[in-house]
Amino acid sequence: MVKKAKEDLCCAGIGVITSCCAVESVVSIDERGQMVLPKDLRARAGIKTGDKLAVVSCQSGGKVYLIALVKTDDLASSIKGFLGPALKAIMK
Repeated sequence: MVKKAKEDLCCAGIGVITSCCAVESVVSIDERGQMVLPKDLRARAGIKTGDKLAVVSCQSGGKVYLIALVKTDDLASSIKGFLGPALKAIMK
């Protein structure tokens, strides 16, 4: 696996949305707490039936302000490479 340079990481260390980050869709939560990820997003993310996703939340002052879904196969590198630098910028 090729490591990305710090400047190549999506939103790394800047704390704002850049051209690599986007609102993909708006989903609704049903009465059972379930939601549907759009088919085209699942395809682009390589999410298939049976895949496991970790739900990662970030909070400040007791309030959750970010919920991210990360494929468990990519969990360690995703958190370290994306959320770590973004959280450092937010917490400053």
